[in-house]
Amino acid sequence: MSDIPLLIEPETPADVEAIERLNERVFGPGRFAKTAYRLREEAEPDPTLSFVARVGTLLVGANRMTPILIGETPALLLGPLIVEPVFRSQGIGEALVTRSLEAARQAGAKLSILVGDEPYYARMGFKRAPAGRLQMPGPVDPARVLYCEIEPGAFEGVSGSVFGR
Repeated sequence: MSDIPLLIEPETPADVEAIERLNERVFGPGRFAKTAYRLREEAEPDPTLSFVARVGTLLVGANRMTPILIGETPALLLGPLIVEPVFRSQGIGEALVTRSLEAARQAGAKLSILVGDEPYYARMGFKRAPAGRLQMPGPVDPARVLYCEIEPGAFEGVSGSVFGR
């Protein structure tokens, strides 16, 4: 991480509007058509596992964790992970994901999934889900469906439809 004075703290209701604006700038209106957004329509993010990054008073990034089920197995959907474009490549996204996963571990969560780029998320413990194990609610590139065992062995035997809880 660079030497910018970064503060990572839990998301609050006062952050919601700024997060939405950042989300719109980064992902645009097409974000609502994505499979991960379909899951987020079914469940609210867990505020105790969702964090924002600030430089001074400026919100420069955010990450949310949303409770889901994979078949009957409780899990968390990580994302959206968003970082203000001018602050990218400074470790902010990785810091947000790491903080969310640590909070999830402390809360007793065992498993997280996301739809994203394996080369980026692999360094935070995510792996490609075996083809056919997870049925997402809509079209998705199977190579982008990733999982992270927050508790070792948590993905063993897990399969089925993914939906919000």
